[in-house]
Amino acid sequence: RVTLLELIMAKVSEKNPDTSEEMNVFGRHAEFLAGCFQEKCEAVLKLTSGADAEDEEALVTIRLLDVLCEMTSNNGQLEHLQASPGLLETAIDTLRLTHLAGKQAVNVFTATHAMTGQEEISHPAVGFKSHLIRLIGNLCYKNKENQDKV
Repeated sequence: RVTLLELIMAKVSEKNPDTSEEMNVFGRHAEFLAGCFQEKCEAVLKLTSGADAEDEEALVTIRLLDVLCEMTSNNGQLEHLQASPGLLETAIDTLRLTHLAGKQAVNVFTATHAMTGQEEISHPAVGFKSHLIRLIGNLCYKNKENQDKV
């Protein structure tokens, strides 16, 4: 699943203009990926223990977030995702939970200035909160309704 998401990420990141048919396909995929992220987002919280650093569901969720961030950076998919029911709320709730988890104990969600050692720097979840903030910002871009929710 992670490899498939990386392939989708590569296609979405291409700078070539997409045909209208590709845009329709990406719109449907964007809605599906948003639904998957909403279902699986809490899997990332398993990474707070440190023992589950290779938890597959958490890694899939991290890659899903990366793909959604890239998709919301493209105006073609942005409109589909801005209208996606619950995606913004899920992103905000997940950000709150990861922030709280980082305050409760030293883990991958703790602020980087408090972390020590090289093992945390290479952890796949490093930057997860910043990607959540990017997704929230993208979902609010030129969308008054989402801005009011935040």
